[in-house]
Amino acid sequence: MEEQLCQEFATNNFVVENDEAAQQCDLLWFGRGAGASMCVTFGLKPDELVSSWELFYLNRQMDGGRVLNSHLASFRQFLERERRESFRKKQTGLHFYTEDDIDMLLDDGKQNGELEENPLPGTPRAVSANKQISNPNILFEGSVYEDPDNLTPPPVASKTRGVGTNTPGDIFTPKFGDTPFGRRSNKCTVQSVFNEHLVEETSDSVSPPASEEEVVRRIRPIQRCQVDVIGTWPKSGCRYMFVRTENRVNAIERRMQKFATSISEKLQCNLATHVAVASQEKVTVVGRLCCEGEGRLNEKSVLLEGSIEHSNGMRVRLDLRNVSQFSLFPGQVMVVEGQNPSGYCLVASRILDASPLPSLTKLSQEEDPPAKRQAIHLLPQDPVQSETSHQLCILTAAGPFTTSDNLAYEPFVELLAYARKKRPNLLVLMGPFVDRDHPHIKQGNVDKTFANIFEEQVRTRVEEYCEEMGEGARVLLVPSYRDAHHDCIFPQPPFDANGFEDPDRQITLLANPGLIKCNEITMGCCTADVLRHLSSEEVSRAPPGVSSDRMTRLASHLLAQRSFYPLFPAAQGVSLDLSLAPGSLDLPCTPDLLLLPSNLAPFVKVLSVPLTSSLEHIEETGNVAATVKSICVNPGHLAKGITGGTFAEILIVPYIENAQSQILESRAKVTIMRI
Repeated sequence: MEEQLCQEFATNNFVVENDEAAQQCDLLWFGRGAGASMCVTFGLKPDELVSSWELFYLNRQMDGGRVLNSHLASFRQFLERERRESFRKKQTGLHFYTEDDIDMLLDDGKQNGELEENPLPGTPRAVSANKQISNPNILFEGSVYEDPDNLTPPPVASKTRGVGTNTPGDIFTPKFGDTPFGRRSNKCTVQSVFNEHLVEETSDSVSPPASEEEVVRRIRPIQRCQVDVIGTWPKSGCRYMFVRTENRVNAIERRMQKFATSISEKLQCNLATHVAVASQEKVTVVGRLCCEGEGRLNEKSVLLEGSIEHSNGMRVRLDLRNVSQFSLFPGQVMVVEGQNPSGYCLVASRILDASPLPSLTKLSQEEDPPAKRQAIHLLPQDPVQSETSHQLCILTAAGPFTTSDNLAYEPFVELLAYARKKRPNLLVLMGPFVDRDHPHIKQGNVDKTFANIFEEQVRTRVEEYCEEMGEGARVLLVPSYRDAHHDCIFPQPPFDANGFEDPDRQITLLANPGLIKCNEITMGCCTADVLRHLSSEEVSRAPPGVSSDRMTRLASHLLAQRSFYPLFPAAQGVSLDLSLAPGSLDLPCTPDLLLLPSNLAPFVKVLSVPLTSSLEHIEETGNVAATVKSICVNPGHLAKGITGGTFAEILIVPYIENAQSQILESRAKVTIMRI
């Protein structure tokens, strides 16, 4: 078992510290003299254990790719917590009290000087250690156990942590300060800052004034930014999930043809070669990766599927023994150079998997005829033109926007309060807004329709925010396939504009995924957790002694493959439909700013992908300028469980004359904050 674990760790670019670490992974001691195999205890295979380690490794933001002895105890607690959460999700209408619940109740009692008689409805009262319980049935105040003659059935405990019985009215209007979110102590704390040296030219925030007249005098109108929507998307009310196999095949074929055309133009090579034709000479073929069988992709199960046009869709095994560096996932389109002496196995010597597009600014400056340029569809421009000499402030947050113990949307209210103080030019809100995975939504503990919840809790508050902040404030709404009140499909149409009262055109409704141009920068948004999905499917190899940032590598796949969601087949739970709007998942240009909310730890990364489709070419020529760069931001989720999460504040400073660098990487300040 230890050898299998070490081999699986090595396959996923993890180095086990020593034999003792491998033994602890295989044999974890609980107590004195009692040993149990971790794989057997948690019901995991070696590959599943390593996958769990990868998730633990990414969330902890550890570096080096080493499995250390000091991390194994925390990893064991992580596995135990995941197993408990998995068991809870299978139950309905039950709540399991854990040490966290007890600690929360004890902490509240210590802060108040003594424990309350009934801290939360439906929870047990604290009993003194020296006091014996004469009647064990008297545990809950006002329940059937207190009065044996009372035949009223006991209340059913809520599934959410730390919460007892809730009526439909309670979950929408809880008592102020009586929730774990209201009692949090780390309000608006800064988690991390990218380009901390950049400062705002003028602050639009409002400090405590002496009088109300001073407030009016000091608040200046918000500089209105120009927002244009780029690309195509499915139409609202479309008929989906009736996709035919032919449509899927055509979508995959179109991706391979576009990729092959791009590579052949850049490298001046012929890619019209059959992938399964035996040849003793070197051949260059194009295809997409797929897994030989069910389960996760690994180096021994990689197949290359050729295009229908040149290879009739045939597949060959891909041998990667001679490739020193790669990062692969199912659905990835690439060009492979190698030998195929038998016709059944292609021994690769070189892999080209990146063909990004330039940014929109570079596309507009090209001198090529319009027929050779990427077709970009823009909505009618906003009548109010913006000045690029002003700084741009963007506030972005991703759902869920309410905690799991109620539907009062307390984090969302706090976010809008912060936005009123900060006064950003653009407020980007990414779904889910009415999360279908919310415990009260799943159990049906609501007396309102999902559309009414969105209207009362989200749409009304957004309209009030726009009216209060003036016509200069802009709001961008991006849906999610987890929204219970919207089309559960990906790619996803935008919200219906007829449901919003927006006389000043302050609210922009974007599809999922979507791309916009805000002043001089382009910004892409995708609410599908593509980073998490790629992380669970990717297999990579790096040369000895060379380390690479995993999050940067995963996010760079979107630019390299020219797609918001290059993974195929899609992850479980993603209702991918490739027949609605062909090209809606494609990136028409490389966005300057990429917003990818994920369950992984929030981060800010600078993506750099070579335009030449080969890192070796850059190393040989030293032409680092032949790359496209983008800033990727994972703002996290605004609500995490029963408490608050994180959001991101982005500041774009204007161009500076005679400056050495005008790229967005040196002009953007990104702050990850806790709500």
